[in-house]
Amino acid sequence: MSEMKVDKEIAKQIIAEQIPIHKFLNIEILEIRQGYTKIRVPFREEVIGDIRLRRWHGGIIATIMDSAGGVVGLTYLTSLEDRLSTIDLRVDYLKGAEDRAIIVEGELVRLGSRILVTRMKAWMEDNKEVIIAEGKGVYNFIRMKEKELINK
Repeated sequence: MSEMKVDKEIAKQIIAEQIPIHKFLNIEILEIRQGYTKIRVPFREEVIGDIRLRRWHGGIIATIMDSAGGVVGLTYLTSLEDRLSTIDLRVDYLKGAEDRAIIVEGELVRLGSRILVTRMKAWMEDNKEVIIAEGKGVYNFIRMKEKELINK
């Protein structure tokens, strides 16, 4: 497997600080390499979906999982003009997420000429043994440099 074409520290900064939803959620990239990422998202009051039990809202967890899959895709960029967009996202919620930070891991399943497939799983920061959600993301991945070569 080849290395990422973008410096890891620059990629971490762009992902965490330049993407508005990531900045809002305070996403922290713990690990990134080609085909893999691990991110941390701290708990805060705005992510609560169940006020009685103080559980994370499932839609927020899905958003974070989609972001993790997207970060995996970003590790395959060939230029800043490449495009990546979600086609489909499936999330299975296995256990309520308590009022603590969560960790989401994403990894490549398949990279085709235009489609990227990832697998994600999430757990509470203090208990990796108990998976709270798992999912699969399918992304449209257009490499603009290759497109330019085809059109010439």
